[in-house]
Amino acid sequence: MARATVATMDWSSIVGANIRRLREERGLTQEQLAGEADIAMRHLGRIERGEGNPTVQMLGKLAAILGVKPERLFGEP
Repeated sequence: MARATVATMDWSSIVGANIRRLREERGLTQEQLAGEADIAMRHLGRIERGEGNPTVQMLGKLAAILGVKPERLFGEP
């Protein structure tokens, strides 16, 4: 049964929700986080909405800026 759960998970939405939650917890705007990550604010918005597909490198950079290990981006929000 666990296999079906993993297969149906929407990873983009989970990662995006975690990035948004962590960003807000740190009092950062999308503009601030995007600027520090050197990406377009529009792209960050798409990532947070689960519509964009960040690279592994980008996930690592966002995690570092947010002060967490990258695996924290994949946990349940």
